[in-house]
Amino acid sequence: MKKTINTIENDKRTSTQDLMCQIWQAIDEGYTDFEINACGQHNIGGSVWAKEGSDLNFYVTNPGQRVGSMGAKGTNIYVEGSAPADTGWLNSGAKIVVNGDSGDTTGHCAASGKIYIAGNVGTRSGALMKKDPKFAAPELWVLKSAGSFSFEFMGGGTAVVCGLNCENMPSVLGERSCVGMVGGIVYVRGSIKNLSDDVFILDLDENDIEFLTNGLETFLAEIKREDCFKILTDFSQWHKIVAKTYEERQKHECISLKTFRVNKWFEEIGGSIFSDLITDDFKSYDLVQTGNSRLRKPKWKNYAYSAPCEYNCPIKIPTQKRFSLLRAGKMKEALELVLEYSPFPASVCGQVCPNLCLNNCSRGTFDNPLDVKMLGSLSKDIKIKPFEITKKQKIAVIGAGAAGISTAWQLARNGYKVEIFEQDKKIGGKLSQVIPEERLHKEILETELERFKNIGVKIHTSTKITPKLFNDIEKDFDAVIIAIGGHNPVVIPFEGYERLIKGLNFLKDCKNGKKYNLGKKVVVIGAGNAAMDVITEVYKQGGIEDVTAIDIQEPSAFEKEIKAAEKLGAKIMYPCFTQKITEKGVYLKDGRFLEADSVIISVGDRPIFDFLNKEYLDEKSRVQINEFMQTHNSKVFAIGDAIKPGLFTNAIASGKKAAENVIKFLNNESLTPVKEKDLIPSKRIKSEYYECYNSNCDNEQNRCMSCGYCRDCGLCRQSCPNNAITRIEHQENGRFEYISDDNKCIGCGICAGLCPCGIWELEENN
Repeated sequence: MKKTINTIENDKRTSTQDLMCQIWQAIDEGYTDFEINACGQHNIGGSVWAKEGSDLNFYVTNPGQRVGSMGAKGTNIYVEGSAPADTGWLNSGAKIVVNGDSGDTTGHCAASGKIYIAGNVGTRSGALMKKDPKFAAPELWVLKSAGSFSFEFMGGGTAVVCGLNCENMPSVLGERSCVGMVGGIVYVRGSIKNLSDDVFILDLDENDIEFLTNGLETFLAEIKREDCFKILTDFSQWHKIVAKTYEERQKHECISLKTFRVNKWFEEIGGSIFSDLITDDFKSYDLVQTGNSRLRKPKWKNYAYSAPCEYNCPIKIPTQKRFSLLRAGKMKEALELVLEYSPFPASVCGQVCPNLCLNNCSRGTFDNPLDVKMLGSLSKDIKIKPFEITKKQKIAVIGAGAAGISTAWQLARNGYKVEIFEQDKKIGGKLSQVIPEERLHKEILETELERFKNIGVKIHTSTKITPKLFNDIEKDFDAVIIAIGGHNPVVIPFEGYERLIKGLNFLKDCKNGKKYNLGKKVVVIGAGNAAMDVITEVYKQGGIEDVTAIDIQEPSAFEKEIKAAEKLGAKIMYPCFTQKITEKGVYLKDGRFLEADSVIISVGDRPIFDFLNKEYLDEKSRVQINEFMQTHNSKVFAIGDAIKPGLFTNAIASGKKAAENVIKFLNNESLTPVKEKDLIPSKRIKSEYYECYNSNCDNEQNRCMSCGYCRDCGLCRQSCPNNAITRIEHQENGRFEYISDDNKCIGCGICAGLCPCGIWELEENN
């Protein structure tokens, strides 16, 4: 839709503020095209955008200063006739076309976007142009000439001055252009004189000619001067201007302030201007101090903090380290690193885990979180040799689910002889027995279980633990870990509960190929993740027309699992309090009735400790442990769902922590709590360093912001004003570190201010 705005109504001129309010209101109403009959209003087309991301087009006559100021990407501004000063000031992505001359400081401080001028531009145009690494570099195209001091302090981007019909001008760039220029390129056609000493004039190469040829075609089409293409593509008349490097500027004599003061000022002037009042002692004193006189000092604190991915992962897998290894080309090491933390990188991290790491990824605040699932899946086929037994002690693990396997894995890695006892005919616990194929591919799990079977752990399957067998194990082993999991379904004793199908049993039966005759309508009591798995299996039974899951509170299942169930056709209702179950269905306490041929309950599972004597249990028959997972018998530990239900990652983390405690116990070390690293403050991660692009397997390692883990970019060393920072590489282990020299460092904090990973930290200098 197009909206026309006249800024003079009834001989009254609309103010700039009122005009901007009208534009914003029209955008909210869905307008994307604007015809603005202006009368000198400022900032037309600047700092506006459509909520849904549509392009905005402005057709403007008689604008005031700063047309397109801070213009955003997707904004297109067409000025009929000339424009005054500051056109495209701080342009941030807009396309601005002026079909006439443009005043002083056109394109001043532009950071992105394109500015096309069909005439001349005034003094200091293109000054302070720069390139933001997150966005495309700015471009300024001028058909005729530029005024004096143009491209002053230019730091990035591209300017093109075509010099059309300016053959008689002494310089198409005026006087003293490119003063202080440190970056970017200026292409010029025609005579150039009195340029700053800060730049070189170079001939064009093939890349320059290709850029200008393509760019001129677009530029001339925008300003409707295609007739000039032939004359402007005679590149024998063109040159390019580039800035000298810092080293190239140092070839002229540089003297210190002290030398100038003693040998020049006094010698040439004939004495101090204050000589009749004071006597100069000719001493110089530093205003900025180094060493102990600094207020602050920087410290390179690599991996002193946890990245959000690591901090929010129950297992504390340092994903930022894995991506760092990938950036260094160390694929094998990156994929093996995760096996130090979990035996199930593909099954759990890559498939069933809700990926709390991904949900908290810093990259998600910038564009999209990293694909951590992909990284976990890549570790599926990593082969490892059996772990060498180096310790005399032997350890028993009761239960071969996620927690038990995790503990056995960690203990075997540390050289201990481990035996694992499982009452089922195969290992894997609920991963093997319960999770539907849709959530966990059988081939992936079998591959990882096979890897576990080959590490040297002795496995006893189809072994039910009786009180006698437990007593024998407790006597024969130096430590025992109880990791039996929760396999006793919870049933709420409301009227008719005997009609219920237990969710855990249902899932196990389905996994073993059993078919149920559930009828057409099914109600599932419970709305957690396990209940969502039940719904998946219910629909696979066939003939199902209606499935409803009910809960007394907001569903605890993860959003992904809820959406998957709803996609199958299930409805989820809460809060719902069940009163009774009959052959007709479910009666709720608020009077509602849910017709059902079958009712399945899935509200949790509890462990069965029938092999333990009462000294191990509390009044609710739960195993009692201390903060180190020890029972009253210091050599017996309990972990995972045996002590608290949770995610598979919680079970794996519990197993890893238990292994650490067991090792300390066997070595007669104090079982002190391990202090976790603090989460790195989000404000220390600098998103400005990174480009914005979509996730794919080829660039995830580059997208990782490496929170709190040095990515070895060298920005700190390059930016230190006193060259105080050096990089040291340790040949013996291939590691590196950055060190700040106290005798050179002035404590300015630039290193900490620009470090994209938040590694440098400023401390008070006491």
